[in-house]
Formats: sequence, structure tokens, C-alpha cells
Amino acid sequence: MSFDFDHAVVAPFRMQPGLRRLHAGAAQLTPARPGARHQREKLAVLGAFAPQALVADPRFDPMPALHALAAHAATEHPRHLAWDGVRARALGVAVDAAGGVAHESAGAFGQGDEVARCLRALPAGWRLAGLLALAFEEDFAVVDGERGTIPWLAVALPSQWAPEAKVGRPFAEVHAPVADNERLLAAGAHLLRLVTGPERWERFVWTVTPHPRLHAHPARVDSWPVTTGAATIASQAWWRTERQTFIPLPALRQAVFTIRVQVLPLAQAIDAPARAAALHDAIASMSDAVLAYRGLAGVRDTLLAWLRRRADAPRA
Repeated sequence: MSFDFDHAVVAPFRMQPGLRRLHAGAAQLTPARPGARHQREKLAVLGAFAPQALVADPRFDPMPALHALAAHAATEHPRHLAWDGVRARALGVAVDAAGGVAHESAGAFGQGDEVARCLRALPAGWRLAGLLALAFEEDFAVVDGERGTIPWLAVALPSQWAPEAKVGRPFAEVHAPVADNERLLAAGAHLLRLVTGPERWERFVWTVTPHPRLHAHPARVDSWPVTTGAATIASQAWWRTERQTFIPLPALRQAVFTIRVQVLPLAQAIDAPARAAALHDAIASMSDAVLAYRGLAGVRDTLLAWLRRRADAPRA
């Protein structure tokens, strides 16, 4: 996983920005393997729920940021995506400046028919975004540092938040539902200056959830089982993480925000006593407000009991 466990899972747990600089040469995008989990779920979401995943402030022109994202992707992964300033090609499919879709049968990445059908069903202005979303595991949004808003989102795999409810809203409103958000809100203006400046940044987010899918729109998420024994909870718990990065566009005071979601069974992710101990201490230190916000209030004690036993287990 791209998630940095040792950096991100600490106690006491605090809701804070947690930004760190990306070192030179660090990749920000992950090519989606044809037919693999990220691509399958994104195709399903774009086919059934595109108006919830692809949202924009109608007054905002996303094309400069979208073209910069395509150029960045082609530089970082030239074998996966080609970009000539007018046309992006990946997965055996090309999208031109007018939103025309061409299925290139010689494409090396397969799935071309299904991807082309999906893109043609989207409005023309969203097809380049759709191609980039299907070519990479990451979701994308544009941060506007001038206005302090998120005016454009292509987010097929949200983590229990609704993209359509966030678009165009100020930073403080977007993060108002976050529990214990005082530090985050206080740093809002500074964060916007950082991520829309010349440097590249990343941060990590994690939670434990009963929801097994990458797509976790709040209208379509699973609940914890009624049985609350530690073994039952642990067997149905999932370790959900995000690596978030910012591709800066300082001349525009914008940044492309990338979100890579990964989900693993909890028992697979927490595979060593040290990890179990670290996660135990982080969850044990969460406030009641954070536990409620993350949906962990009802299972906190059983999760802690399971983690304590795992932390104390002798090494194999």
C-alpha cells in the first residue's frame, strides 16, 4: 500500500492537516490496472451515479487544471498516458479537445470497448476527466486558492462524503462537519497558500469501517453488524486509507488534489503486533466526537479488545 502507516497512525490522535513535502521524483499518480478493482468500481459509478461523482461550479473553467493534470500524468507515466496538449490517450481510448472519443484498438491496456462506452455516455465536457479517472486509481478535485473553494470534482470513490454537497463551497464550510476541526479550520488560509504554491505536498487519512467497497458515498455505505463480539467485528472490519497529494498550479493559484483510496481487510492490514499496538493507542485516544464522526463509537471497545490481543500475540 502507498499509505505510510508509521507516519499516519499515531497517538494521541488529532484531526489536523498533517501535510508533508513530497521529495523530488515522488510519483503522485498510480496507473489503474485494466479490469482491476479501482477501474471496475469507477466504471460502475460513472455508469450509474455520474452526476454525483462529476460536479463543478458552472462559473469555473477547469480546462487549465485538467490539461496540467494530463501533462503531469503523461510525464510521470509516459507508457500509460500520452498527451500532446490537445488529446489524451490511455487504455486504448483517446479523447480530443472537443470531447470526441476514439477507441484505438491498438491500445496496450485493454478494456477499450467498455471505457469508450462509458466515456461516450458522459457529457462531452467531462470526457477528458473521465478518461483520466479511469486511467488512474486516484480521484481528482481542483482547489482554488484565490476563492478558497473546491469548484470542480471528479470523485467516484468518496469516503462517506458527497461530492455534490462540497462543490463550490468555502474551505470552512467543506470541513465544518469534521469532528474536532478547530486546528484544521484555523489553518485553512495557510493550507490553501501552501498547496497552491510551488511545492508539492501529501497527507494521509485512515479509518476502520464495515464498508468493503472503494466507493463509499454516504447514500450507499454498509453498517456494522448487529453482533458486537470482537471476533465478529474484526472479521467484518476494513482498513480504509487515503493518500492525498497536491499537484500545484501556482500561476493560477490552484492545485489538483489527488485522492487514492485503498481498502483491505483489517486483519490483513494490521499484520504485526506493533501495528496493532499503534492502532489501539490511536483509537483509544480519539475523542467522543471523533468516534461518532467516524462511526466507531458503537464498536470502539470491541475493536480495542481485538487490537490488544493482536498486539500481545507472540510473533510467528
